[in-house]
Amino acid sequence: MKIVVCGAGLVGMNIAQYLVRAGHDVTVIDQRQDLARKLGENLDIKAVAGHASHPDVLERAGAADADMLIAVTYADEVNMLACQVAHTLFEVPTKIARIRQQAYLEPRWNDLFRTNHIPIDVIISPELEVARAIARRLAVPGALEVVPFADDLARLIAVRCHHDCPMLDTPLKQLGFLFPDLKLTTIGIVRDGRFFVPTGDDQMLEGDEVFFVVATAQIERAMSAMGYEVPAPERCVIAGGGNVGWALAGLLHDRHPRGNIKIIEWNAERAADLAVRGPQFNILLGDARENDVLSEANIGAADAMIGVTNDDEVNIMAALLAKRLGCPLAFTLINHGNYAPLLGPLGIDVAINPRETTVSSVLQHVRRGRIRAVRSIVDGAAEVFEAEALETSPLVGIPLRDAHLPGGVIVAAVVRGREVITPRGETVVHSGDRVVVAARSQVVRRVEKLFAVRLDYF
Repeated sequence: MKIVVCGAGLVGMNIAQYLVRAGHDVTVIDQRQDLARKLGENLDIKAVAGHASHPDVLERAGAADADMLIAVTYADEVNMLACQVAHTLFEVPTKIARIRQQAYLEPRWNDLFRTNHIPIDVIISPELEVARAIARRLAVPGALEVVPFADDLARLIAVRCHHDCPMLDTPLKQLGFLFPDLKLTTIGIVRDGRFFVPTGDDQMLEGDEVFFVVATAQIERAMSAMGYEVPAPERCVIAGGGNVGWALAGLLHDRHPRGNIKIIEWNAERAADLAVRGPQFNILLGDARENDVLSEANIGAADAMIGVTNDDEVNIMAALLAKRLGCPLAFTLINHGNYAPLLGPLGIDVAINPRETTVSSVLQHVRRGRIRAVRSIVDGAAEVFEAEALETSPLVGIPLRDAHLPGGVIVAAVVRGREVITPRGETVVHSGDRVVVAARSQVVRRVEKLFAVRLDYF
């Protein structure tokens, strides 16, 4: 597939890297010539310097024969215009745009992005997606990651194993005997910074980061089996009143209308605007790294601190200070992956990587076959996706033990109607089942073929 990516910021660069690794022909446009040149030199990516919405620049980038355009520059208007030009002049079949300004996304303006107006096929809103991801994790205390699949009948969960985890030091193949009614499949482990897809003989060890897929109805039991029995937080302090912080506050208020939500915002004009728009919240003006400000927020009595400013260092320091002042749970948003290995040892409970959320939003539209949802995990080391099994799929009609799946692939769940089935060797996938599969990035393209639509299907 030939794909043009407009914008080489953190989001655009990561999307481009993922797509190249997946074997796609990628061209990146950015008006910063030095960045475009650096991309061209360091990665197997064609780079074009110029304004992403200019017709001549899009032409040089190969829009005339592109299969997809992904516009993720910092300016919403540039992204929208790039899609318009790609559609009108070059007839690019699929156009994806990042829209950050929530005013464009209000339901009453839904007609704006239709083909005969501004032709955008898929809109991604990183700030809203990140806010939703944080809200999901707050609803499952102890979870490092929470991703719904199959209409939220099943979820991908990640946790860190502590010394009191009941599942420690037990071969995974024996967990089904110890917890016979628990519909849970372990699909990945990060140990000493290295990700691997476990076999039945592997064990969870203290300090491991474990990824598993579980029936949503059994999440509470699964978290208890992992050693987590903490109520969901209701008193939250949010550091940062930008798009992410504001969206998160709204989601938390919808979930707990009587909860106590405070937002710390350093910009006086923005803080005043939030106070008018959100009288149900307590808006505090100040720097979340200042003890006086945190004391005013009564951080010691809060259930959780969530740092979502645009500055990684502010988020990290606010989280560390909050923990020191008695807040039991600290989340921090980080844009730079180099910080991630440091946060656990420092005592920060959950790190949120907005790149994985945004990249995953794009990947589900790039993946071939009947792929319904995709989640990239561990900085692209693996993907978890939901796909529909068709009659022609080689998975259908035979026991999974006879399916000869590539190494590094695990069928995590089979959803049939409203029933979530934990796969075993004897499990048979039926046509129409929704299958949740985890695969290392190196074999994702081979797994895609298991769900591809072949001509003999029609």
